[in-house]
Amino acid sequence: MSDLHDALKTLGLHFLATNLDDLIERATKARLTPRQLFELITHEEIKDRARRSLERRRTRAQLGRFKPMSDYDWDWPKVIDRDLVESVLRLEFLQGPRNVVLRAAQGLGKTMIAQNIAHQAVLAGHSVLFTTATRMLMDLEAIHGTPHLFQQCLRKYTRVALLIVDEVGYLSYDTRAADLLFQVISERYEKRPTVLTTNMSFAEWPTIFPNASCTVALIDRIIHHADIIGIEGESYRRREAEAHKASRKKKPTAV
Repeated sequence: MSDLHDALKTLGLHFLATNLDDLIERATKARLTPRQLFELITHEEIKDRARRSLERRRTRAQLGRFKPMSDYDWDWPKVIDRDLVESVLRLEFLQGPRNVVLRAAQGLGKTMIAQNIAHQAVLAGHSVLFTTATRMLMDLEAIHGTPHLFQQCLRKYTRVALLIVDEVGYLSYDTRAADLLFQVISERYEKRPTVLTTNMSFAEWPTIFPNASCTVALIDRIIHHADIIGIEGESYRRREAEAHKASRKKKPTAV
């Protein structure tokens, strides 16, 4: 039996190799015909491969923990195009492909929305990578002097079906970092969609990349085919913090 298990693994039938005895027992009890047994094996193997594929995509997406959109308070922002956000969550922008830019001050849920976009794309079978602008640029800069490794790293960001770059604008970057971001966006331009979140309007982007000559060209490639979603209002996190503080004040002091 060990030889049979090894042979099944060699053929890539990992679920069958692990659960062979159980499947045989189920088939025997149910008095399945040979055809029905093969149908059972095929169905279970396909289901297991889909599960493992989903787990791989989730791991590679690097999403981490996030709140589902069912927790989003649509009534809190003063300005938000809910129809457009829901269209993006349905992944309609992938057909273009189109970019998506979520612009809002801190605490209005742009990262949460971006994470849910990523999650929906993973569930739909797409390869996804979620990263912050700082993490991506540091990753590329660290091996820029090694051409082979740099190209390999660059492909990680340019070949993935959906790239989501969070927190563009929270820090300013030097000219080299601007050139690297431009290179990533240019490689993806009109080929694969990119989602970006930022706390700044495009008019303010020159302050993110001071002295960089490519800023205008970078913005042009991002917005040429893009849905730009502006969210305005006060910080939801600040509201939660103030509500928590108020509730603590109301609690009677123990005597």
